[in-house]
Amino acid sequence: MTYRFFTPAKASAATGLTAEVYRQLSDEFLGPLPTFQALSAVPEVLAATWALMREALLAGDTSRVDRELVASAVSRANRCRFCLDAHVMLLHALGEHALAEAIARGGTPPEPTRAELVRWAEASRSPGTAGWTSPYGPEITGTLLAFHFINRIVSALLDPDLLPGGLQRSPLVRSVGGRLYSRTARESKEPGGSLALLDVGTTAPPAWAGDSAVGVAYAALRDAATRGGDLLGDVARQTVAATVRWEDGLFPARPGDWAVDLVRDVPGADRVGTRIALLAAFAPSAISVGDVGLWRLSHPADADLVRLVAYGAITATDHVARSLSSAHL
Repeated sequence: MTYRFFTPAKASAATGLTAEVYRQLSDEFLGPLPTFQALSAVPEVLAATWALMREALLAGDTSRVDRELVASAVSRANRCRFCLDAHVMLLHALGEHALAEAIARGGTPPEPTRAELVRWAEASRSPGTAGWTSPYGPEITGTLLAFHFINRIVSALLDPDLLPGGLQRSPLVRSVGGRLYSRTARESKEPGGSLALLDVGTTAPPAWAGDSAVGVAYAALRDAATRGGDLLGDVARQTVAATVRWEDGLFPARPGDWAVDLVRDVPGADRVGTRIALLAAFAPSAISVGDVGLWRLSHPADADLVRLVAYGAITATDHVARSLSSAHL
């Protein structure tokens, strides 16, 4: 596994909040995976991302298979190969071998309620279409939102191969890998175990989450990641927010050209940052070495790149969240 633009500090060197998050990841998931190490330059975003994933995907009584199905389907809709491969492997870990391979092949589960779950998850890429909302509870809905954010972080900052040479795309490797993680995947987690890691702030949890720990984690992530917009001026932030609303999950055919056109009226000093944030929202794998090189001329720190990508990712994720209605929960 390689990182596209920088190599994070080793997990063994972590201190403070980052070390606390890594300890919980090691105890309750699969250790400090590259996704989380990529975020370690901004500990408050790292902690909130882990908290949302833990509380939505891992904790509580909702079917873990259904939640892994949602994680896989959202990853497929967002064209995040890394996350799709990882969560197909976790479906294998849960003993759902036929279901895992159906998803890996781009298919639909034969069981009607799970087929509908996949259709719902994939439709969230463009929530403005046909009034998308959620008939599901906080854990399913929170899993969907967690992976809208995580997919974009991963596609922006990591190479797409989970294993060398794309070995994870072999059904045999997926099945064997799943068996290795079977015990960890089946362990239940108590809700709320990650909340002590968060700077909860003053933002109320969203209505769709009720009084669940999922809502607290989502509000913390939204606050922490949105602060990355402070790296840009008002016109730049308005351009990102308006484009996310107007384009509603578009996949640009030529992302680089598309982004260049959109930033023409942005003040010169903010153009490259706005371009990166827009690509993080719509086509994160299209962020180039050239884009990052130009950004680093004025913002050399890895943390500022992570903050900017997280800002684009949460703007797109919150566009999905704003489509939710508590009346449907």
